[in-house]
Amino acid sequence: MNIPSDLKYTKDHEWVRIEGDTAIVGITDFAQGELGDIVYVEVETLDETLDKDEVFGTVEAVKTVSDLFLPLSGEIIAFNESLEDEPEKVNTDPYGDGWIIKVKISDSSEVDGLLNDTEYKELVGA
Repeated sequence: MNIPSDLKYTKDHEWVRIEGDTAIVGITDFAQGELGDIVYVEVETLDETLDKDEVFGTVEAVKTVSDLFLPLSGEIIAFNESLEDEPEKVNTDPYGDGWIIKVKISDSSEVDGLLNDTEYKELVGA
C-alpha cells in the first residue's frame, strides 16, 4: 500500500497536497483498494465554496457509491475532467493522474487538523 510522506490525509481516506493556498484532493490508495474498480466520479460542486467535511462529490465503484468529504474549507476551483472518460485513473494512479479536485483554501489553520503519513498508516493498520 502506497502512503506518500509528503501528503496530508483525512480519516475519510482522502489525501491532500498543499500548493500555496490551493489544496489538491484525491482518495488514497487504501480507499481505492477497498472500493474496487471505480466506474464513475461525480463532482457537481465546482465553483462552490464549502465547509470542511461537507460532501463535494461521489465515487462510484462496481459494488458501492461513496461520498467524498471536503478535507478543508474553501472554493472548489477545478475538477479533474479526465476522470469523466477514465475514472479508472483513481485506481491506477490515485496520487497522480487520479486527483479529483483542487480547492482554494479559505482557512489554512485547518491543515493542522489533517493526519500525517505516520498517523494515517496507524489508522489503516499499515
